[in-house]
Amino acid sequence: MNYSKQDIRMWSMLGSRGTFGVALTDAARLNQGILALSADLCNTSGLDRFRSAYPTRFINAGIAEQNMLGVAAGLAATGFVPFATTFANFAALRACEQVRHYLGYMQENVKLVGFGAGFAMGMFGVTHFALEDVAALRSISNLTIISPADGMEIVKATNAMAVTCGPVYLRLAGVANAPIVYTEDYDFTIGKAVSLREGKDVAIIATGSMVHPSLKAAELLASHGIGAAVADMHTIKPLDGAAVERFMNHQLLVTVEEHSVMGGLGTAIAEHIAPLRNFPPLLRLGVAPGYPHVGDYPYMLEVCGLTAPKIADRIRLALA
Repeated sequence: MNYSKQDIRMWSMLGSRGTFGVALTDAARLNQGILALSADLCNTSGLDRFRSAYPTRFINAGIAEQNMLGVAAGLAATGFVPFATTFANFAALRACEQVRHYLGYMQENVKLVGFGAGFAMGMFGVTHFALEDVAALRSISNLTIISPADGMEIVKATNAMAVTCGPVYLRLAGVANAPIVYTEDYDFTIGKAVSLREGKDVAIIATGSMVHPSLKAAELLASHGIGAAVADMHTIKPLDGAAVERFMNHQLLVTVEEHSVMGGLGTAIAEHIAPLRNFPPLLRLGVAPGYPHVGDYPYMLEVCGLTAPKIADRIRLALA
């Protein structure tokens, strides 16, 4: 694909769901096997364009996420490439057993798309927040987990998933008018982190919606004389261990995610470096255990310390 500035601005305005819908519709033009399934959330999941373009390749499974996964697995077994979409917490928790059996154990070529991850659902509250989805699904064998940083990365991830055989969970966080991380084309490979900034003192490994504030935090740290490297760990599983080990000589290793500090990216990196020798201290930034008081999206990020100034402050405190 050729990526124009107009495309990048459009993806930013659409947010993660709308961008995914555009990307899947484009991918379906090249791959007749792609199908889209929705748990009665067509417009909410950004699939209105897909349904209009390919009405016979869109399936509304109704508010029955577990059954939707069974239908998707059956379609995958017959050679189709089904993208099954719903809210991230429902995909990971309500249908967890089906994900384990059909995607993990049977390894059917199902692409599970969880949108509204993290705090994206704002005032809908805790029942719609997805703060444990990566923790739940990371333990399922044979399942790849991708958490894109912005619109361009969502497009690249969707295209990569469409041509990669095997079950994948795509985690879509953030809201409309999302920050832009990538302004130019770059190489995207599932399982390979992207280095965005060099720095000799601190290494920040971020994923999904936290890549942009991590870059801004690095700028704030630079104003205090602290050099912070930043990496986009868009694939949480399989983890790019080599990218993590590049930072073993830094003073501090930091992970940032819009997810619980238990079981997500920070835990995955802790598990990776634990057997190594002479690794730096690890600071895991995310959502603390418990259920914070509900508010809109910016408020939730603020109170959970997931804004650039608060990320920078936590890192400075850890270095003190």
